[in-house]
Amino acid sequence: MSSLKNTIEKIKSLEAEKENLVIEIEEFKKMADVKAANLENEIASLREEIEMLKILMEQVTTQQPSDKSLQEEAKVSAKEFVEKTLAESNKLGNQIFPLSPFSQYFDNWLDDLRKMVSEFESNSTIKVDEQFVKDCSQILLDVESALVPKRLEELSLSEDEKALADNNQLLEETNKEYAEKTKEISSKRDSEVERLTKRILELENEITNQEKTNQEKTKPKIFSYKSRKEYIIAKEKAAEKLDQTKEDLKATKNKLEVASQSFSVDQKNLDNEYEKKKQEITERAESLHKELEKLETDTSIDARQAASNALANAINALIQRTHQTLE
Repeated sequence: MSSLKNTIEKIKSLEAEKENLVIEIEEFKKMADVKAANLENEIASLREEIEMLKILMEQVTTQQPSDKSLQEEAKVSAKEFVEKTLAESNKLGNQIFPLSPFSQYFDNWLDDLRKMVSEFESNSTIKVDEQFVKDCSQILLDVESALVPKRLEELSLSEDEKALADNNQLLEETNKEYAEKTKEISSKRDSEVERLTKRILELENEITNQEKTNQEKTKPKIFSYKSRKEYIIAKEKAAEKLDQTKEDLKATKNKLEVASQSFSVDQKNLDNEYEKKKQEITERAESLHKELEKLETDTSIDARQAASNALANAINALIQRTHQTLE
C-alpha cells in the first residue's frame, strides 16, 4: 500500500510538472512573438541605414570620374562577393552542433545568419531591391520560428531525463520493497511451520506414550484397582485422552497445511503485484529512453538547411530579376 501511495504521489508530481511545462511553453511562445517583433523593427532600421549608405555611395560615385577599369573591377568584386556569400550560407546551413542541448548554439547561429544578410544588403557592388529585402526578412523570421519548438522540445527532454532518474529510483525502491516483503513472508512461514511441526512431533510422541500406557493398563489384574468400576472409568478416560490427542494432532496438521497454503497465496499475490508494478515502471522507462534518444540528434539542421537554401534562391533570383552582370 505504501508503494502504491508513493507511485500515485509521483504521478501527481509528474502531472504538476507537466502543467508547469505547459505554462513555460506559453511563456516561450510569448517571448518568441516579442523577439520576432523586435527583429522586424531591427530589420526596418537596418533597411533605413542601407538606403542611407546607398545614397552616400551614389554621391561618392557621382563625384568620381567614370573609369572602365574600375567598373570591371567592381563586376569581379560583385561576383566574388556573391560566391563568398553563397558559400558562407551553405556552410551555415550544414553546420554541425557538437553537443546537446543543441539549442545552446541557436542564438549565435541566428546572429551569424543575420550578420551575413546585412553585409550582403549593404555591399556597394550589389544592388538589392525591395523584394529581396522582403524575402530575406521572411527567411529570418521562418527559421527563427522553426527553432522555437526545437528549444521547447529540448526543454521537455530535459524534464524527461529527470523523470527517467525518478523512474529508475522507483524501480530500485520497488525491488527493495519486494525483497523485504518476500523475506518477511518467508520468515513468518518458517516460524509458523517450525512451531506447528514441533507441536505435531509433541502430539505424536504423546500419542505413542498414551497408547503404550493404555496397553500396560490392560495387563494389571483387577485387584490393582479398588473396584472394577474404577478400572473401567480409568480405561475410558485414557481412551478419551488418546482420542483427544489424536484430534489435536489432526487439527495441528490441518493448521500446518492451511498455513503453508496461506503463505503460498500471500507470496503469489506479492509476486503478481511486483511483476505488474515492475512492468509499468519498465514500460515507462522504455518510453522515456525513446524520447531521450532525440537528445543525441540535432533535429534543427533541417530548418537551418532550408533557410540556407532559401537565401541562396533569393540571391540568385535577385541577380536574375535585376539583370546584374557578375561575369
